[in-house]
Amino acid sequence: MSANWNPWHGCRKLSAGCQNCYVYRIDARHGGDASLVRKTGDFDLPLRRKRDGSYKIPAGEVVWTCFSSDFLLDIADAWRQEAWEMMRRRPDLCFIFLTKRIDRLEKALPPDWGQGYENVRIICTVENQAMADYRLPIFRDAPIRHKGIACEPLLGPLDLSACLGPWAKLLAAGGESGLEARVCDYQWVLSLREQCVAAGVSFQFRQTGARLRKDGRIYQIPRRLQSSQARKARIDYQAPGQGE
Repeated sequence: MSANWNPWHGCRKLSAGCQNCYVYRIDARHGGDASLVRKTGDFDLPLRRKRDGSYKIPAGEVVWTCFSSDFLLDIADAWRQEAWEMMRRRPDLCFIFLTKRIDRLEKALPPDWGQGYENVRIICTVENQAMADYRLPIFRDAPIRHKGIACEPLLGPLDLSACLGPWAKLLAAGGESGLEARVCDYQWVLSLREQCVAAGVSFQFRQTGARLRKDGRIYQIPRRLQSSQARKARIDYQAPGQGE
């Protein structure tokens, strides 16, 4: 089972992967402005209880955290320590967040972090070679117990051989969605899979994106089919001794 927790909403575009951000797209559709970062009404969701005293998010669930922003966004610095505290108080939940701002982690950590909270998994996003070269060495050396890599949206071929290894439990790849989606080439995806196999890292082809190039042809894939089409490729890989 899983739950969504967005303690704050909105973000500021940072790199090439942000160009067609789904948060901006959704907010614009409803007349909103995703660049206006604000604390949400669900800020304290992990600690909320039902009338019978039980937690609204029951023990054992995966909590997808801050997917309408970036957990390490500087604008959220004033709120983050309280969010960390809620994670600490719910060791029975598994919190997962993605970030393009792994270079801010050190200054954003709680005092008792140590080598990481056992119930927190951090996924670093890299969309092109420049961001992989910059972010992944920082991520590899950061004190985090559970790490994953997201090459989404995958915007070009990636050579991760310089630092990819079993320190990352999973690498997920996927194309870009939306009407303005940039092309994802299937060969880039296969190359990442090969690198994961060689490095002992589990691999998952998460979604095709809206425009997938394969064998020289560009396929237009509806949003509702992008995940299922990726699964049909049957190229996911489970590394020995690794899990998602």
